[in-house]
Amino acid sequence: MEITGNTILVTGGTSGIGRALAVALYEAGNTVVVAGRRQNLLDELQQKYPGMVGMQLDVENIASLQGFAEDVRERFPKLNVLFNNAGIAGIEDYKAEAVDTSQATRTITTNITAVVELTAALLPQLRKQPKSTLMVTTSGLAFVPFPPGPVYGATKAFLHSWLEAVRVQLRGTSVEVLELAPPYVQTELGGEQQAKDPRAMPLDAYTSEVMSILKDPAKIEKGEVLTENVKPLRWAERDGHYDQMLELFSNF
Repeated sequence: MEITGNTILVTGGTSGIGRALAVALYEAGNTVVVAGRRQNLLDELQQKYPGMVGMQLDVENIASLQGFAEDVRERFPKLNVLFNNAGIAGIEDYKAEAVDTSQATRTITTNITAVVELTAALLPQLRKQPKSTLMVTTSGLAFVPFPPGPVYGATKAFLHSWLEAVRVQLRGTSVEVLELAPPYVQTELGGEQQAKDPRAMPLDAYTSEVMSILKDPAKIEKGEVLTENVKPLRWAERDGHYDQMLELFSNF
């Protein structure tokens, strides 16, 4: 991925990792389009960063994605980077007398269905460009499950497998396929507690390391953008500490 001169769409770009990378990419000299649910945050970004474009989108509303993609294609014919970052996380209790699956359903819709649908809608646009990139945010939890929130990790494992397959399909096209697999980062994905958790990687540090990796293709491992502190999760099974990590997360 070229680090500058792109037209980039970032979903889930009004907070957390999405916002931080949207700003970093904007400052690196890209045209950045941020999609998110909250219009007030989109307005704030546009005011603070002249030239950044905000587009309101609730990816959970699957029926709206085709119309949104059409709008993007018309307004930004040079779009060459799709960064599917929007995602949600939650806890499920499978020991409960009555298991509530509403959070699980929302997580699957947001983290899987919306990503697949929006990618399918915009890939023809990406393939028209001389060089383009599809990047999707997964998680270190794609490689070691998180027992308190089984569905979140499972959606990220799905995306990892899906991206590997899509990468093979797109060989010989102009589209590079990247997987961004964050560690535990200080964002509000898991609530206010996560944003302040000293065990989590500071967001600024994570953003800086990701940008340094994107600037140097030699640091990208088979299409995977991995910071140093996510590698113990990525290679847990290979390195023989999968069970230890799983037990650690069981008591998280």
